[in-house]
Amino acid sequence: MAKIKRGKNGRIIFTKEMKKDYTILVPDMLPIHFEIMKYVFLNEGYKMELLRTANPDIKQLGLRYVHNDTCYPALLVIGQFLDALESGKYDVDKTALMIMQTGGGCRASNYIHLLRKALEKAGYNQVPVISFNLSGVEFNSGFSLTYPIIRKCVAGVIYGDLLMLLGNQVKAYEIHKGDADRLTGKWVDRITEQFKHFSGFSLKAMKVNFDRIIASFARIPINKIPKVRVGVVGEIYVKYASFANNNLEDFLAEQDCEVMVPGLLGFLMFKVDARIQDVKLYGGSKAKLAAATFLLDYFKKVEKAFMEAVDRYPVFTQLSCYEDTKPLVEGLIGVGNRMGEGWFLPAEMIELVNHGYENIVCTQPFGCLPTHVCGKGMIHRIKELYPQANIVPIDYDPGATRVNQENRIKLMLSVAREAME
Repeated sequence: MAKIKRGKNGRIIFTKEMKKDYTILVPDMLPIHFEIMKYVFLNEGYKMELLRTANPDIKQLGLRYVHNDTCYPALLVIGQFLDALESGKYDVDKTALMIMQTGGGCRASNYIHLLRKALEKAGYNQVPVISFNLSGVEFNSGFSLTYPIIRKCVAGVIYGDLLMLLGNQVKAYEIHKGDADRLTGKWVDRITEQFKHFSGFSLKAMKVNFDRIIASFARIPINKIPKVRVGVVGEIYVKYASFANNNLEDFLAEQDCEVMVPGLLGFLMFKVDARIQDVKLYGGSKAKLAAATFLLDYFKKVEKAFMEAVDRYPVFTQLSCYEDTKPLVEGLIGVGNRMGEGWFLPAEMIELVNHGYENIVCTQPFGCLPTHVCGKGMIHRIKELYPQANIVPIDYDPGATRVNQENRIKLMLSVAREAME
């Protein structure tokens, strides 16, 4: 067991010594994206494992150590961590946990403190918690986000977005079931192998891969019969994590729908842009402003290459670029509203409606104020502006029954089918 070093606030520091033999556990959210990004850190010498556990006991374990008024995602993630530590699969004296920390005003910034409190209650005081953040909130000598790592992670995000976009559009119409999933798996393997050999993450290499990936999906035999097209938006974790939304995408596929889930890159651009606007409005570090501006410009270059590649294949539909989403909410909600998903959430709903995905499930953790205000609170106004919009907000929490959630979605789908006819 490595010698434990504590910071000024008493937290355990993840040291360079720990990096050698500690396994870092990470809660899964986006299976494709996170699988690619996992290999970025494995190639850097970190021992990392994604937690894909989804047994019902995890929710009860989370409830035991987290107040039930706390955000549902925090409850699930903390429950998943504790379940892993109690499983006997890991040496708790050589295990660390990693959690995202935005540094913004959303309660998600405090998940890390709730996790440490839960670990203390459960008797795992020796387990260090690593903050994954770009805000300089916490530092650990054994873990750092270097420029090469950030570049590869950005590439992992955009590859994940592309594979998710193409996979969902092909999966709904493929003649041979499983073709899209198998091809997705092959590309994940190829991309991670390229990363292993220090290739595949430059802009030039990504452009080449984009064309090859899209061409390969375009060759999958499909039968493009009319189907209800459904978009999924909402709070970032519940929107993407199947464990949190009760396998929403699988349920929609079972209902014979085509699903569109907006990618992660747009949300990241929204968050980085918020940092830039904050400094411009309220002042702050010029160094952080320069770093955020540089990162946003790089995101835009990658986004442009992504969109140009998809545009060459009219068989596939994609949403607009990040900058084009801002005018959509003019007169609806101010772009100064950046708490949680902020103005970007209603913008995504309007984007989906404009691109033919008029039926929308807005996923939200019960008690998540930003999502209720910027998501559920905007639905009535969006329907006034876009009468064809068919939106249903669905709350997720330990007390919500899956049957009730699915019945509400089925009611939305029945309205969609009537409109099709």
